[in-house]
Amino acid sequence: MACAQTGSGKTAAFLLPILQQLMVDGVAASQFSEIQEPEVVIVAPTRELINQIFLEARKFAHGTCVRPVVVYGGVSTGYQIREISRGCNLLCGTPGRLLDVIGRGKVGLSKVRYLVLDEADRMLDMGFEPDMRRLVTSPGMPSKENRQTLMFSATYPEDIQKMAADFLKSDYLFLAVGVVGGACSDVEQILKQVTRFSKREQLLDLVKTTGSERTMVFVETKRQADFIAAFLCQEEVPTTSIHGDREQREREMALADFRSGRCPILVATSVAARGLDIPDVQHVVNFDLPNNIDDYVHRIGRTGRCGNTGRAVSFYDPDADSQLARSLVAILSQAQQEVPSWLEESAFRSHGTTGFSNARKTFASTDSRKGQHSGSFQDDAVKNQPAAQTAADDEEWE
Repeated sequence: MACAQTGSGKTAAFLLPILQQLMVDGVAASQFSEIQEPEVVIVAPTRELINQIFLEARKFAHGTCVRPVVVYGGVSTGYQIREISRGCNLLCGTPGRLLDVIGRGKVGLSKVRYLVLDEADRMLDMGFEPDMRRLVTSPGMPSKENRQTLMFSATYPEDIQKMAADFLKSDYLFLAVGVVGGACSDVEQILKQVTRFSKREQLLDLVKTTGSERTMVFVETKRQADFIAAFLCQEEVPTTSIHGDREQREREMALADFRSGRCPILVATSVAARGLDIPDVQHVVNFDLPNNIDDYVHRIGRTGRCGNTGRAVSFYDPDADSQLARSLVAILSQAQQEVPSWLEESAFRSHGTTGFSNARKTFASTDSRKGQHSGSFQDDAVKNQPAAQTAADDEEWE
């Protein structure tokens, strides 16, 4: 169970050692067969993220006999099955499509040595836990004692850790790198107190000052994503959007336009935040704050990656966001950022005056088996927050 800050290189941290080990052990060159038996299965929650992992795997495996293949929803199953049958040592997939190709008898699991869950806390939350349990109990899948299971994320709430233990050997390693479970210190975090109706004008002022610098704007709903993107386009700010209701082709085009700089503003819902590595994102704007602090950490982690600096501006509406006040104070303090006095007051008002002495304690990043949680307000704040999204919402991202 590995936990490290956003943008620190977690994908390479599991791909490179796995590929190296396969080569040391002399993995057989894959050949055409109706049923393929990969040695590695990698699972991630969104199509965009699993495709990104696949492209990295293909790049690292170039010139070797290891053949990576990717499967995800929204594109032809027939094409993906033909790609698998041409040979597959390393299979990347989203949960639904992965279970589909296994169920069709096109993939055997008896040779699996490494099972990787990227964005593991998301993979085990309400949406994907049943799929993950189906995967590890699929016919032929080696037991947890006979395979290596690797979980990676920037955040690990305690309840997710307890569930994750079901998938790992009893003496699993918990590896935390750097100050984790909190925000990356390379990101300058700014909070602006706003009203619901002043957000649009504030956003417009902000994007007009950023010019052609790449900016991701996060909103809570798919409808809002389209609405804000249309509003910015009307104001002659080139903008695109990405969310679960857009077709796969449209989503890929939106990301390509953003990466190339043709549309320097990308409006997105929370799920797009997970794991996406887009170079040179200078700004993140939380137009709507998420309903839990872990999603905040993942969102702002789209900037300030790989040692670069970035800036995250969040619009805080006291009427809608007061439940996040304590957690935000903790995150800002921990990253040694300025905490606005009005935010501290909001945190005191909404939850009394206890717990501020522990403001620097990290949360969602401590090995829960060690019983180190002292019940500080940050831990409570994280525990009391609702699951990020429902299973129905996740389904569209596979």
